[in-house]
Amino acid sequence: MRVVFMGTPDYATRILKRLIATDGIEVVLLVTQPDKPVGRKQIMTPPDTKRYLLEKASGIEIFQPRTLRDPESIEKIKAADADFIVVAAFGQILPKAVLDLAPCINLHASLLPRYRGASPIQAAILHRDLYSGVTAMLMDEGLDTGAMLGWSYQKIDGLDAVQLFDRLSDLAADLTPEILQRFDQIVPLPQNHCEATYAGKITKADGEVKLEDAREVEAKYRAFIHWPGIYLPGGLKLRGVSLVEFEDCHKAGEILEIDEEAIVIGCKRGSLRVEKLQPPSKKEMASVAYIRGKRLQVGDLLL
Repeated sequence: MRVVFMGTPDYATRILKRLIATDGIEVVLLVTQPDKPVGRKQIMTPPDTKRYLLEKASGIEIFQPRTLRDPESIEKIKAADADFIVVAAFGQILPKAVLDLAPCINLHASLLPRYRGASPIQAAILHRDLYSGVTAMLMDEGLDTGAMLGWSYQKIDGLDAVQLFDRLSDLAADLTPEILQRFDQIVPLPQNHCEATYAGKITKADGEVKLEDAREVEAKYRAFIHWPGIYLPGGLKLRGVSLVEFEDCHKAGEILEIDEEAIVIGCKRGSLRVEKLQPPSKKEMASVAYIRGKRLQVGDLLL
């Protein structure tokens, strides 16, 4: 079967690799985002999927449209004469003209209809869900609203967003060829839209914590570990955060314990172990070194 693959980051690259390696599947075109300037020097950098194909010297054609809504883009994809279009973290909404070219299958990193939208992995951690997963979905014009074709589950069990992303990438890579090969035998299951929830884009402001509830702070730390991290209202970032307990009442930010490797700070409910701290515009340092520099002791407030 002929497949057009649409995807941009590492999550998509893992699926692309698996499709290329699967007998009976021919990836005939990669559609990905344009190269972007990265870093202080603004070096033009290709998307991860493109980088992989160039390093592999696969010979697969690469197409990087700024939009899929112009006639040239639609004709380019149509000319690939694909049996399926597989979409994974592409970064653009597919117009109806593209959806009509072939069955479009999206690999969404949640158990739909929960957490439609941009940040499903972080949302599952923030809500302290027991399970996350990947849903293969037949795309329509809505935002992650299409009928479902299959799922893979993953127990979260304390994983942070980077670790969960890694596990879900592998699940998606395993699920995709299975769905394509069994497509004619699958009866798509419509989503129950009444049960839908949404996970919007994450902003830097989402990382602020006020040490109200230790479980919520620890969940935020795991959810935002890649970006934006978590920080106190004054800008002090907390790193290496783990839950100590979640029932006792304390003053928010009270230093409860100090050992050689970390400090324990109180929340209004519960407490947290913190290994490292990073003041605004300064380098990260051991939390013990930070409080010694500030001459703080057990009973003082970190806030």
